[in-house]
Amino acid sequence: MGNICRSPSAEAVFRQKARALSLIIDSAGTVGSHAREKPDHRAQKAGIARGYSFDKIKARKVTVEDFEKFDLILAMDERNVNDLMKVAPEALQYKVQLFLDYAENFDDTEVPDPYYGGAKGFQFVLDLVEDASDGLIKQLSD
Repeated sequence: MGNICRSPSAEAVFRQKARALSLIIDSAGTVGSHAREKPDHRAQKAGIARGYSFDKIKARKVTVEDFEKFDLILAMDERNVNDLMKVAPEALQYKVQLFLDYAENFDDTEVPDPYYGGAKGFQFVLDLVEDASDGLIKQLSD
């Protein structure tokens, strides 16, 4: 939603894992309350400990232009899917999917928001987005 926890973590993970592919990778939130802020310090701490870089990642709000620019718009949960569908031009709504649709080792369908929890929540987010990133890269490489 605010683009400071889950989506910048997913961006950092996917950027590193997909570095061999020629992709444009970016994250955005469905609300702009944290625009131009760096990712949550707890998300950065957890990600950096696993070797991910959050350099140049700053929160921003999704725009209509994003639906033209990107082939996939991956949401962390159903609420964000619904919010994205309200912004997406009708002809481009097919691009909106849940990120965990690509996970292979977890049955979860949504990435939980770790903002109000402890460090374990940020670790679990990384576990989920690492798995979904691997699955997406596998599908893109096929």
